Parts: sequence; structure tokens; C-alpha cells
Amino acid sequence: MNEPTVAEIVTFRLKENASPEAFSKAADAMTPFLRSTGAMISRSLSADPSGLWTEHILWTSKAAAQQAATAMFERPEAGPFMDMIDPSDMVMRHANVALYLPPE
Repeated sequence: MNEPTVAEIVTFRLKENASPEAFSKAADAMTPFLRSTGAMISRSLSADPSGLWTEHILWTSKAAAQQAATAMFERPEAGPFMDMIDPSDMVMRHANVALYLPPE
């Protein structure tokens, strides 16, 4: 497995009419595309009690993360996923990985 060099951290809230269950299914539908990039190391998606969601993806490089983000919008499965996110509350950032502990 490649060692990740960058973490992509996205925080957001869902639109009022979006169900968390439907969103989780739409997010899961993006997994085959993300894996097909060959640059995704791992991915997690979580929501806190206030409804703030966090997607955390480890990538092999920042360039790979940015290429995947650009290509994602051309994917038909991205529509349902993105349509449930409130864009006014979304924040994306990239951070260099300082410590990575792979699963044992």
C-alpha cells in the first residue's frame, strides 16, 4: 500500500430535505470511482449530533486528490451525492500527513 501524503478533509451539512440514509448510500456509490483513481488510500465519512458531516480521504498526493475532484463532476453517480450537500456550508481543505498508522 502507498503511504498517504495528503489528507482531504471536507466538512458540510446536508440540505434540509436530504435524508442521512440516502446520503450515505449516495456516498457509497462514489467508492468505485474513488478506488479506480488508484490514488485513494482510505476514506471515512462521519456525522456529529449537530448534523455536521466530515469526509476524510487519504490520497497519495495532493495532485491526485485535485484530479479526482475534477473528474468526479463528470461522473453520473456524483449527481445524487452532490445534490444532497448544502454548498453554502461546505469547506474543503488539504493537509500534509504527518503521521499515518495503517490498520494492523
